[in-house]
Amino acid sequence: MGSSSVRHEQPSSLYSHEDDAGSDAHKITTVSETTPLLPDIRVGAGAGCDDKALTQIIKEEIPLLGRYALPVFGSQLLEYTLRVASIVFIGHLSTNALAGASLGFMTASVTGNSIIQGLTSALDTLLPSAWTSSRPNLIGLWSQRMFVVSMASSIPTLFIWFNAEPLFLALKQDPEVAHLASVYLRWSSLGLPAFAFNNISRRYFQSQNLFSVPTHIIIAVSPINLLLNYLFVWGPAPVRLGFIGAPLATSISFNLISILSIIYGIYFVPRTAWHPFSMKMFNGLGILVKLGLSGIGQVAADYWAWEGVALAASLLGPVALASQSILVSSASTIYQAPYSLALATAVRIGNLLGEQKARRAYAAAITGMIWSLVVAAFTSTLFMVFRQSWAYIFNDDPKVVSMVAGIIPLCALFQAFDGITAVTGGILRAQGRQFTGAVLISIAYYVIGIPTGLSLAFKSKMDLLGIWIGLTMALVLCAIVGAWLSLRTDWEHEVERVQERLSMEKDRDRVLGASLEGGEHERGEIWLYD
Repeated sequence: MGSSSVRHEQPSSLYSHEDDAGSDAHKITTVSETTPLLPDIRVGAGAGCDDKALTQIIKEEIPLLGRYALPVFGSQLLEYTLRVASIVFIGHLSTNALAGASLGFMTASVTGNSIIQGLTSALDTLLPSAWTSSRPNLIGLWSQRMFVVSMASSIPTLFIWFNAEPLFLALKQDPEVAHLASVYLRWSSLGLPAFAFNNISRRYFQSQNLFSVPTHIIIAVSPINLLLNYLFVWGPAPVRLGFIGAPLATSISFNLISILSIIYGIYFVPRTAWHPFSMKMFNGLGILVKLGLSGIGQVAADYWAWEGVALAASLLGPVALASQSILVSSASTIYQAPYSLALATAVRIGNLLGEQKARRAYAAAITGMIWSLVVAAFTSTLFMVFRQSWAYIFNDDPKVVSMVAGIIPLCALFQAFDGITAVTGGILRAQGRQFTGAVLISIAYYVIGIPTGLSLAFKSKMDLLGIWIGLTMALVLCAIVGAWLSLRTDWEHEVERVQERLSMEKDRDRVLGASLEGGEHERGEIWLYD
């Protein structure tokens, strides 16, 4: 089916890899008298792609990457709305209910969702290159291993969620708000394993170029989520649950996405990427933990920085806090576009590295950055055209509208740097350099951006504008350094690292088959990732 379909009509066949836009990742070629005895394994072999001019390769990559990114954007945006829907429905119950839900939502994002998203970003390194290698079933094996790691990491998260009320009270939160936030977290816990599974299954499909599958599934679940929220929060008495109805509806929706993903994977996708369940899923977890921890630093550090800024904005007064909420909500929604492009770029580069096409992987990296500038041009124009009326989407307070209108030009400016930062982060993940990305983001935000922003806001009396100047400085640094790291990459070396990774997995299989200890192989894996 789709790009992963495998034909079985011919009794004798050999796997080959192609690089044409939209081509099959795995295509079977019929053996004949003219079939070479040995495949062409040169770097860049296939469709003559590396014999073309770099500009020509980029022209070929532009529409392909666009087709990859569009369905990813749909799935990312819809999943974001699934989570936000609960806040919207609760917001009409009472002010305290909204405050409690918002506090619970933020806590869930910081202590749970961002952690899982960071961990599962390790699969951006492993899965795409496995799909175009000689061992595509490693996609299934590494996905199983990541689920094991994710479930283990969820234990401390659940402990925090079930004991959150004393923590909120210790932070001087209103007792009623603290109680409601803790209730929100407890009911949200029912969806945490499914949220982890969905992040893994999405990458399982996307690494096989089945980008539209997660989108179709979430499109099917989205109206169900809205209906459940309505029935459980506002519906008739027999089904109305009030406050707890919203997190329960979201948890049910996440589990429904998991069920549909399993059904789709079993009945509608070839088993090329699947690996049978075995004890292997509990071996070789070190790579995933190392990449995952660095991924947390790369993904979660960015999110935590923005949450910290929101806390600082609250000290500037209600107008600044309301304005910050509008700006962050707008920026977060629009960010789904460059982030989706980053995911698509990571998959494309990983596929090409698995095919040993170093030069085309370099071209794909450049293409991703070009696309990010195109997206930024559109979003920046959108901000500037509607700058005077943008805040009215959220609030009617003239002071809030005026403050937002004054900061939006800066928000429009940083779209280009935000897009480049997102895409270069995806490029680094495709290379297994999450740690480099984590260090870059940490320095940019916590050493330069946030301290500068707070100084401008409070010492220089620039208020919220000062904070956004600091954030923009952080993104400028991330964009420049990230682009420099991506463009100076030794792509031939990246191909070698992928082949070495696959070779060590074969070594592990031989060791496990002989019932020997595999620790000696683990020690050699570190150089493959940063």
